[in-house]
Amino acid sequence: MVARGEQSLAYESHGEGPAVIGLHGLTATRRYVLMGSRTLERAGRRLVLYDARGHGTSSPAADGDYSYAALAGDLEAVMDGLGVEHAVLIGASMGAHTAIRFALDRPERVARLVIVTPAYDPECPSNPVRWDALAQGLREGGVEGFVAAYELGGVPVAWRGAVERVLRQRLAAHSHPEAVADALAAVPRSRPFESWSELAEIAAPTLIVGSRDEADPSHPLAIAQRYAQAIGGASLHVEQEGRSPIAWQGGRLSRLLLDF
Repeated sequence: MVARGEQSLAYESHGEGPAVIGLHGLTATRRYVLMGSRTLERAGRRLVLYDARGHGTSSPAADGDYSYAALAGDLEAVMDGLGVEHAVLIGASMGAHTAIRFALDRPERVARLVIVTPAYDPECPSNPVRWDALAQGLREGGVEGFVAAYELGGVPVAWRGAVERVLRQRLAAHSHPEAVADALAAVPRSRPFESWSELAEIAAPTLIVGSRDEADPSHPLAIAQRYAQAIGGASLHVEQEGRSPIAWQGGRLSRLLLDF
């Protein structure tokens, strides 16, 4: 565990060499950045994965704060606690937005950025009603309540079974589901940055990994494209039509990072 005041953050570290730090999405755990792939450590990288506050086996937020400022502060605490001066950051969804907030605040500590399936749009923030329904479903009905509130009927049939299976696996992995519900209600209301123009300040070389709407409508491809346009020199990678999203394939995502 890494301690930040009363906050405890569960982590794992594998391999030796330049550090790569993975940041997962809302309701996920550290496993759901690279899906268990060990490609990076075999290629001579030190891979650090940790559970965000309230997720996995990390403790709930002692102060109830699940803002991106708090999440970025936790990232710095992990780096300090493990003696990592600067690192490649790879973040998915909430983790992507956390990495961006950190890159804006502490650019000297970010070697490169890999932004996977971003969803935040500063001009059109998330509607909190859906997230509140998911939080309520989790509080009142546990995993089953969350899955019911997720409304899987809106997911294309070709991907529905895989999405439901992953949802159940992810939600069952939390030691403090009530804290995950708190995060569901709070994170979508937080703003990792205020405007698209702010992203032009990012100095680190950046790779954006998007996914097509057919498989992952919660992370619109148009948003990933907008990030690629807003961050100077950023490149965008998307799976071929009809294929599984790159974000769901830990080995492929790791190889893409190494090529980058």
